[in-house]
Amino acid sequence: MDFETLVSDRRSIRGYKPDAVPREVIDEVISITKYAPSSMNTQPWHFHVVTGEPLERIREGNTERMMAGHPPDRETRGHGAYVGVHRERQKEIAADLFEAMGIDWGDKEGRMDWTMRGFRQFDAPVSIVVTVDRSLDESPFALFDLGAATHGLVLAAWSRGLGTVINGQGIMQSAVVREHANIPDDEVIVTCVAIGYPAEAFAANDVKSSRVSNEGLVSYVGFDD
Repeated sequence: MDFETLVSDRRSIRGYKPDAVPREVIDEVISITKYAPSSMNTQPWHFHVVTGEPLERIREGNTERMMAGHPPDRETRGHGAYVGVHRERQKEIAADLFEAMGIDWGDKEGRMDWTMRGFRQFDAPVSIVVTVDRSLDESPFALFDLGAATHGLVLAAWSRGLGTVINGQGIMQSAVVREHANIPDDEVIVTCVAIGYPAEAFAANDVKSSRVSNEGLVSYVGFDD
């Protein structure tokens, strides 16, 4: 698969087969991921790959605490409510997903079930918890580097027939994740990536978010017209 096709065809996967993902395949994916660029070659990232019973405990603990009304327990600063064009883009993808899954905007039960799926990391067979060295957790450069690495991770996974979704809902109760994923004290949990083989019949897997045209993103300075 050429790079342009890989980047443009990849999409977030929210429904997975129960099939296990071989450890050696995950290792191949991370072997590619680690070549992401980083500020001053600091390579501040760590990847904790969780499956089986420990992942089930994370799903249960994250879901139970959220449903019991516990406030989110993230270890990094949140983004707050999206407004303006960012909120419109958020609503657009939500509407597309709900339409694919047959969930009406007024269907509170259906929307809650969808939210619960996010807390369960969409029932993927594997979760990769992405962390940063605590000594760098206040550095915007380190978080920028983690973003580059995580993009590399989802692309490498896609090139091997694996689906992923970067899923902040899966670490809403980070204390639970820290306990069952054995995260060292000198690392900070930033996000997680659900990963597995896509379920072909899961309608939301066909949804692909749109992108703004270059004219809405780019300015050129010093070029001859």
